[in-house]
Amino acid sequence: MAHFAELDENNVVKRVIVVDNKDTSDANGNEVESIGVAFCQKLLGGNWKQTSYNGKIRKNYAGIGYAYRADIDAFVAPQPYPSWVLDANAQWQAPVPMPEDGKMYSWDEAAQAWTEVEGAPV
Repeated sequence: MAHFAELDENNVVKRVIVVDNKDTSDANGNEVESIGVAFCQKLLGGNWKQTSYNGKIRKNYAGIGYAYRADIDAFVAPQPYPSWVLDANAQWQAPVPMPEDGKMYSWDEAAQAWTEVEGAPV
C-alpha cells in the first residue's frame, strides 16, 4: 500500500489516503509516484504528493496541517514556537536542547528555556 497526501493551494496537507499497489505500479510492478498521483487526481482531483510512514519519502509522514516544502522535498510539521529552527531532517529543534535526565519538560518561549513539569510522573 502507498500513501498520498492532498495539498491545498498553499501546499498544506488536507488529507492522506491509502492507495493499492496496483494503482501505483508500472507494467513491471515497480512503484512509480507519478502513476499514483495520476490515479489520485483521476479519482479525486487535486494536487498530490506521496508520503511514507517510515520517512523514506519526503523525510516525514504527511499529517493534516503539515506543509510540503518543495525546496527541501519534505513534509514539515507546523512550527511549534517562533524560536525553533528546522534541522536537516525537517524536524523542528529548540534553541536549547531538552535535558535528558528522565524528567518531563515543557518549552517556555518567553524564557527560551525548558521548564520542568511539576508533578509529572518520572
